[in-house]
Amino acid sequence: MTILKLQRGFNLVEVLIALIIMSVGMLGIAGLYVQSLQAGRTSMFRHNAITLAGDVADRIRANPRALDAYEAATGADNGCIAGTKNCTPAEMAGNDILLWQQQAVDTLPAGDVEIIFDDTVTPPEYEINVTWEEPGETPNYTVTIPVMGI
Repeated sequence: MTILKLQRGFNLVEVLIALIIMSVGMLGIAGLYVQSLQAGRTSMFRHNAITLAGDVADRIRANPRALDAYEAATGADNGCIAGTKNCTPAEMAGNDILLWQQQAVDTLPAGDVEIIFDDTVTPPEYEINVTWEEPGETPNYTVTIPVMGI
């Protein structure tokens, strides 16, 4: 003789447990997606900072007689780009700083740039600092370059 047991409601419990497990998995995937977006954004800002530092390093190497003018210069449009004026090294440094500051503001959130000149070493060195803001931190990229041919 066979006894049949009727089960009622068990399938509904299985479906609810499966939905809970799937929901937890989907939340994990969403969290990974948000982290990947943040990492991509940080990577882009770091790339921009490295590019900015490299750009000003090239400008300094092209104008080695400016010496501490890059450290002391405030950004100014001295008319050096159009080629109508024969700029002094200090005027060219001011023009370079203006362009560099504009690029920092355009490519980095709260981007700031700073140059420190050290003539106590041979050859003289420039320390180039680029900072910007990200949620919860203020990253900084620093590079030191020697300047030859003074």
